[in-house]
Amino acid sequence: MKRKTTRVLPMMLTVLFAAVLVHCGREQPTLADDGELQINRTVVMSGLSDPWDLAFTPDGAMLFTEKCRGLSVRTSDGTVRLLFGTAGAVLEADDFFCQGQSGMLGVALDPAFAENRHVYVYMASNIDKAKTNRVVRLTVDKAYTAAADRQDIVADIPFKQSFNLWGAAGAHSGGRIRFSPFDGYLYVTTGDNHNGPLPQDLSRLGGKILRIDRDGKAATGNNTPSGGDPRIYTYGHRNVLGIAFRPGTGQPFVCEHGPGHDDEVTPLAAGGNGGWDPAPTKGVSCASDYCGYTSNKSDGTPTSMTDLDRFPDALKPSWNNRGVSEGMGPCVFLSGPHWKAWDGWLAVGFLKGARIQLLQMDANGMTIRTATVADLPAKRMRSLVLGPDGAIYVAIDTGEIWRLKSTGH
Repeated sequence: MKRKTTRVLPMMLTVLFAAVLVHCGREQPTLADDGELQINRTVVMSGLSDPWDLAFTPDGAMLFTEKCRGLSVRTSDGTVRLLFGTAGAVLEADDFFCQGQSGMLGVALDPAFAENRHVYVYMASNIDKAKTNRVVRLTVDKAYTAAADRQDIVADIPFKQSFNLWGAAGAHSGGRIRFSPFDGYLYVTTGDNHNGPLPQDLSRLGGKILRIDRDGKAATGNNTPSGGDPRIYTYGHRNVLGIAFRPGTGQPFVCEHGPGHDDEVTPLAAGGNGGWDPAPTKGVSCASDYCGYTSNKSDGTPTSMTDLDRFPDALKPSWNNRGVSEGMGPCVFLSGPHWKAWDGWLAVGFLKGARIQLLQMDANGMTIRTATVADLPAKRMRSLVLGPDGAIYVAIDTGEIWRLKSTGH
């Protein structure tokens, strides 16, 4: 195993919450009263094919997805087995395929996994030759040698069918799934498919956050606007690749991959509008009716991630990425005294930005201070998950899974 020690460099936000990264040759002090926080990096697995997400079981196994292979397990004795997906899996899925940004993406464990052995994945499917994204529930045995009882609990999440000026088929599918430890419901993030009207269309599931029970039915209290699909918790999103629940309050926060001019972290509220509407407004024309990378306004200003002029009651972002997009991806709240002053901060992974950003929030969920984990290899961060040991486990696009452990462990 490779091991490396890294530092965390603090950054203070200005009163305008503009984050400024400063790299200096000397060692930087941290905000912790007990000295600089050190991070030890260990490569847990390598040689994987586009690992996308992780989940840990109570018996010490690690489930992980690879975009074009499927769902696998690494048991506590180090055995690796392909459970669900392509040919050779314990349970083959003839309808599974990968294309563009889509494939076998998010994975989550049922809160009652120890009793029911249920695992959930977000996957691309071409059942009946109709390409969709869907959420599938499986049951695995105690030895992780059998997977069965497939149930497609959400089968109608839109999929980008074909290439256009803005990208290839399979783009902007979202795909992160997480059970809230506070309300027990499953939250599902979806993408806008480069389809201008989709995020604000309450009859379709793209560009949304869904909140459902373990059978795929709408959760109580979603507060979906009248006439909308009751599974919708929030709408008006671009391509959410991260969702996390704040310790103490349980409030969900999404980490959203933006267009060329922004990325955003946003606290959610039931029935809320994220404010993303890339459809052209009156008098404006955009290729394929998608103005996400240009302007949907007659004055030519870039399409806003959160358009408060058109949607004054839209959900307010906690933090935005200094007016640039670096491919914001996964996120997770740090928890435990071993994180010292960073206990309760949100860790956000970036793809193009190839870093982990840390955000401290006030009681209202607004970011008041930032830091970045320094000296990590510049890699695309695809998944961030807190392991049972309290460390951060990171899936890297180039085929590795890292363990980041603070010296407070």
